[in-house]
Amino acid sequence: MSVALFTLGGTIGMAGPTTARLTGAELAAAVPGLAELGRPVEVQDIEAVPSANLTVAKMLEVVDAASKAISNGATGVVVLQGSDTLEETAFLVDQIWPHPNPFVLTGAMRNPTLAGPDGPANLLAAARVACSPAARDLGALVVFNDQIHAARWVRKTHSTSTAAFASPNTGPIGHLVEDQVRILTRPARQDGVQGHPEPEDLEANKVALYTVTLDDDGLLLDGLADKYQGLVVAGYGVGHVPSALAPVLGELARRIPVVLTSRTGAGSVLRNTYSSIGSESDLLRRGLIDGGFLDPYKARLLLRLLLATNEGPEEIAAAFAQHH
Repeated sequence: MSVALFTLGGTIGMAGPTTARLTGAELAAAVPGLAELGRPVEVQDIEAVPSANLTVAKMLEVVDAASKAISNGATGVVVLQGSDTLEETAFLVDQIWPHPNPFVLTGAMRNPTLAGPDGPANLLAAARVACSPAARDLGALVVFNDQIHAARWVRKTHSTSTAAFASPNTGPIGHLVEDQVRILTRPARQDGVQGHPEPEDLEANKVALYTVTLDDDGLLLDGLADKYQGLVVAGYGVGHVPSALAPVLGELARRIPVVLTSRTGAGSVLRNTYSSIGSESDLLRRGLIDGGFLDPYKARLLLRLLLATNEGPEEIAAAFAQHH
């Protein structure tokens, strides 16, 4: 059995300040200990781009290729990509990955030309997790800095640190200790998104993200329902907006699904603690959907996948209820 390694680009494969990129084979050959893994590493170079250029459609192609690798006998999957969008791509994969085999995403914060590059250690750790029976049935995982994070909770919390990834609400679910995979807690897998969205369905279902800010006039919301099929609101604190925005969001919720999340980066939106106009209970009464513990970025991905697979209002509400 092998480890299927897919490369998408990012800092881990940079060969210097130019656009030159290392191939997956070159990256694997430079990792001490990978040859002693006990399983061959089968490399597929898919893309060589900054992660800001990745798309949902491209990640669906990667999932399809990874599924074929599992069908051909791979024990697990490792994807190397840029760190900027890794928290989003990992969550996307987690929603549609149908196999018990580990799907592990990693990258690097320091490229191979710098002192102390973290890419080789992250790649080796990710490959060990992909091979580990303990990592099965956990969905998509992010492995960075010898920590193992569940895709549904992980966030990039620092722009430059090699310890950039964290799970603010829970902490990592496991660690690499003396080259061994130690899973400390096993969150139950969620239902995920049923079906596989087609590219044309993704293109036809766009979801906007609106972050509420001080003295917000809401002008950016004008005409939004004419251009987007869904909206995620990143509200203050536990899910609050200025009172003037409440009726605007309520009207939008009558036309398209509108999900309420928190912009804080940790914690859940509430449901019935505050009752003033623009509070969480007021917005939910107006038809907004409770995003629970999901951050705005992940909520946007989930809503788009649900719309692209033709889920109705009840199914959308049920999918978000798993994150309460």
